Amino acid sequence: MRTAKQHNADAFHRLRSVPGIGKVLALTILYEIHDIARFDRVQEFASYARLVKCGKESGGKKLGTSGATMGNVHLKWAFSEAAVLFLCHNAEGKRLLTQIQKKHGKGKALSILAHKIGRAVYYMLVRGTVFSMEKFLHVS
Repeated sequence: MRTAKQHNADAFHRLRSVPGIGKVLALTILYEIHDIARFDRVQEFASYARLVKCGKESGGKKLGTSGATMGNVHLKWAFSEAAVLFLCHNAEGKRLLTQIQKKHGKGKALSILAHKIGRAVYYMLVRGTVFSMEKFLHVS
């Protein structure tokens, strides 16, 4: 904890502002990302964190997915755990999950929530802001 606060205290405290991200998850995310500036776009960050599947396409035809082992497995774990913990004491998060479940099903809903949290973390770190539940719930 002391070395994380010396390394990048602002980013550590921003990560802790997300409901569901505690000390261990904040440290994991902070040290696995290293420097958020190395990702030019949120899509690159989501791909690196294994929050999206890689598409295989040739000649305009989709041929499935590939590259399931590309990216950082520790970030995938951290954002998946954050999604589950986000729901524990968060009524708004539970309502959001039921909306996602209606559209995509139970199995996919937690993955979508983890991806949404990952995108929020990227923008928080790039813009230097803390987590805002209003923005998180109203941005599609």
